[in-house]
Amino acid sequence: MKNARGKIAAAAIAAAVFWVGALVAQQPSFKRVELQRIDTSTPGWEAVLMRADFDPKAEVGKHTHPGNEVAYILEGALELSVEGKAPRTLKQGESFSLPANTVHWAKNVASGNTKVLVTYIVEKGKPIATPVTTAMK
Repeated sequence: MKNARGKIAAAAIAAAVFWVGALVAQQPSFKRVELQRIDTSTPGWEAVLMRADFDPKAEVGKHTHPGNEVAYILEGALELSVEGKAPRTLKQGESFSLPANTVHWAKNVASGNTKVLVTYIVEKGKPIATPVTTAMK
């Protein structure tokens, strides 16, 4: 009887681990891939070229950048939301720019992946992006 209970418990644990793993695997992802980082002619500032990759239905939450952001949609479509403005949809071939410290967020609204080429002009040593929490507002 003890052996049977042990097998049942082990099977239940294995099923739970599998379920949690499957749940995590289903979460759409967003990632930034750094392509180049160079000094600008302004001391203490740098230009960072990145590609933002959005899986289908992926989102990036509210955040800011410590400098200007200039972006071009390489593939797919993105819904860009900027605090205080109506969301807008940007498609392949379109671009946008945002001033430093602008609160914004975005989600992939294409049926497939969305890729965005982004240049950040930022102060050296500062993080590229800072999440915005309710406490920061």
